[in-house]
Amino acid sequence: MAEEEMVVTEEGDITKEDKTWALLSWLFWPLAIVALLIEDKKNRPFIKSNAVQSLVLGGVAWVSVVIGIGACLGPLAFIYGIFLGIKAYGGNEVNVPVVTNFCKNQGWI
Repeated sequence: MAEEEMVVTEEGDITKEDKTWALLSWLFWPLAIVALLIEDKKNRPFIKSNAVQSLVLGGVAWVSVVIGIGACLGPLAFIYGIFLGIKAYGGNEVNVPVVTNFCKNQGWI
């Protein structure tokens, strides 16, 4: 059996599975809900941080498209989500302007 790759950060150890869940949360925002409902996943700080931030960013993009103020915001948010997902898959901490501070102030991450 191959040894699982780990990266150690301020948040603790980040496994390859953590990075995969973080990437999937950014690429498919609704999948972040699943990550937050699975007991062992929601207790992993790296997964939780990325899942919560992706949901907030996805929610803002979706609402802006629905109310008509950001017809191009949806695709741009998706492209930005791909960039953030790749960054998270590299084991890096993701900080989204305004979103990260909002999530931290709410106590979600």
